[in-house]
Amino acid sequence: MPKAHDSWKVLPHGSIEKLSSRLWRVEGSLPAMPLKRVMAIAKRADGTLVVHNAIALSADAMAEIDAWGEVSTLLVPNGWHRLDAVVFKRRYPSALVLCPGGSRKKVEEVMTVDGTYDDFAADEHVSLQTLDGTKRFEGVMLVRAEDTSLIVNDAVFNMPHLRGVQGFMLKHLTHSSGGPRVSRIARLMMLDDKLAFAAHLERLAETPALARILVAHHETIEDDPRGALRRVAESLR
Repeated sequence: MPKAHDSWKVLPHGSIEKLSSRLWRVEGSLPAMPLKRVMAIAKRADGTLVVHNAIALSADAMAEIDAWGEVSTLLVPNGWHRLDAVVFKRRYPSALVLCPGGSRKKVEEVMTVDGTYDDFAADEHVSLQTLDGTKRFEGVMLVRAEDTSLIVNDAVFNMPHLRGVQGFMLKHLTHSSGGPRVSRIARLMMLDDKLAFAAHLERLAETPALARILVAHHETIEDDPRGALRRVAESLR
């Protein structure tokens, strides 16, 4: 995968899913990979937008986003999710670029970073946390509207088993597929304190009005999201 696209390259993607009055989701493809990637867009109290894991979309889809609000913040959720971050910043030059503190060096290989998740000015609708036990590589965005959504990245996967050689590798080698889980790659490269991470997931499971969890790749966790977080936490003990 290239470090970051230098031009606006629209890869196949789905339509915008309007999950709540404050949260939109788009799922798109990755080049030469079976993984789907997910962008989330949250609306702050002042009407501006926070883009998590940017994906270059078609002209019509981008026009719909622009009509919804001004993009004020671009979240690069870790050092491996930079593919369209540069072109998004070019399109929205006044937007702040933030990433988890432990991922800043990797993100800064391709673009200027204005701050970390700790620098985000939370309001009653959108807030950020850095996930304990992840070397500060990853965080979570909380979006509160008529219900509450959590948006994570690679710390928790929720993808189905896929066919073919790549599907075999995802299932048996990286342990990435087959329901909510922490992949082998995350365990090896991201986690430095599994118990601290598990405890943070358990605290997130107590989030009031929790309705869904968006992950970076594939399916939203909507069936018993609290239980899913607790089961993932238990798998780390």
